[in-house]
Amino acid sequence: MAVATVRPVAVKLDDAMKARLKRLAEARQRTPHWLMREAITDYVEREEKREAFRQDALEAWEAYRSSGLHLSAAGADAWLEQLEQGHDIDPPPCHS
Repeated sequence: MAVATVRPVAVKLDDAMKARLKRLAEARQRTPHWLMREAITDYVEREEKREAFRQDALEAWEAYRSSGLHLSAAGADAWLEQLEQGHDIDPPPCHS
């Protein structure tokens, strides 16, 4: 099992932010370091998901532009309504 290498990284914060971070860390009984690591982890995970969503949207747009195939809003709504009611059905076929 590989061990991850952990290296320090400097983050420049103004005095007001340092004080806020210290107060929050004390209130949460954590260290400022722990809070910063959690904040960075949460941010990176959220932004990776946003980027994956953006890439999926770009791929879908390119697929539509090249094929013209699409699903109408009414068709999508009807399908989603069935899913909400607990029916596990396939999406309707796309059309041009």
